[in-house]
Amino acid sequence: MDTIYAVSSGAPPAAIAVLRLSGPRAFDAARMLAGDLPAPRRAGLRALHDPANGELLDRALILLFPGPRSASGEDLAELHLHGGRAVVRAVEAALGAIKGLRAAEPGEFTRRALLNGRLDLSEAEGLGDLLMAETEAQRRVAVRAAEGGIRREVEGWTRRLLQLAAQVEAQLDHADEDDVTEGADSLAGIRAAATILAEDIARITARPPVERLRDGLRVVLAGPPNAGKSTLLNAMAGREAAIVSAIAGTTRDRIEIPVVRDGIAWLLIDTAGLAEQTADPIEAIGIDRARAALEEADIVLWLGDDSPPPRPTTLWLHPRADLAGPAPSGRDLAVSALTGLGLDQLWVHLGALATALLPPPDQLALNRRQCQLAENAAAALNRAALQQDLLLLAEELRSARRAFDAITGRADVEAMLDALFSRFCIGK
Repeated sequence: MDTIYAVSSGAPPAAIAVLRLSGPRAFDAARMLAGDLPAPRRAGLRALHDPANGELLDRALILLFPGPRSASGEDLAELHLHGGRAVVRAVEAALGAIKGLRAAEPGEFTRRALLNGRLDLSEAEGLGDLLMAETEAQRRVAVRAAEGGIRREVEGWTRRLLQLAAQVEAQLDHADEDDVTEGADSLAGIRAAATILAEDIARITARPPVERLRDGLRVVLAGPPNAGKSTLLNAMAGREAAIVSAIAGTTRDRIEIPVVRDGIAWLLIDTAGLAEQTADPIEAIGIDRARAALEEADIVLWLGDDSPPPRPTTLWLHPRADLAGPAPSGRDLAVSALTGLGLDQLWVHLGALATALLPPPDQLALNRRQCQLAENAAAALNRAALQQDLLLLAEELRSARRAFDAITGRADVEAMLDALFSRFCIGK
């Protein structure tokens, strides 16, 4: 296996640049640059020289972490360099010339930690969310996952499942013995316990997914052409993000603007005006995309005069509150993007809706992949609770176990690892 290296402290220039090496030649490479190395987990100041020509590269602190008790599960060395770009480039060039060393790929340190058992898949996913966190709520939920909150919950489910599986095996192996077939270990007791476990899982999978918190609640501004959607989008975003014109049909495509407001991440989406018919093929495409956005929306802001299409969470707005006269009946709120009237109240309404749409930061929350697998496990447990045949019951329990293992990465999840770690920085 190659030994990898990368700066893990952020892009230079900086006061200090921490360059990490991980793999079988990590300590050898550090020794080639620094000569005598400090004791493991003890910082030592050393002069670093280019092995090719002996040129002084920098004076750095060196820390060694022997595997498997390291962040990656392998021998890991840290070089705490002066953080100038030229210094970092020179040290990386010297390392790249050593046989068996190469620059790390995005997320490769964390990937090796996963493969070496230093963390599980749910912790790696939480770490990825933590690296991307922009709000306090995102940070709190990500920390809980990165610190093993999901793993511990799944391990608890797995222990309960294994107890049921052991009872089923006892039934199969010793069905003619009275002390096995009576009491809590009876078939009825096993089926009831499977139902209770499925219900406990369902309570967690019913919570909003982490993606809403991480990616932002999708707020779609919709209505007929020239209803003021783009003007309102600009006012909510605080900048001229969309073109505004008195000409109907100016917006042809979806415009997505991320916004953080009061600690909540939002994705504001401007859409083409919804018209019943159009002879313009480009406008028709825009209308199709607007309808697709409505289907994906968490919240719809409807700016039309006619009542909005049925959606679970919709605010019907009167967008021209600056004009004289009362607001039309049936509206949830009157706003004016031109004067700012009602915009603060709009954000208050959105914040109130967000409480039900976002996972509570003090509770465990799953992402959609984890949620789907947990739902698969619950479904298998519910099927097990209906079985009269012990062999079929045992097979359903094995299906639930496979779903649990996929959540934490004990099962084959290679297909999604590239997508996961591509979100990581090089030094992670």
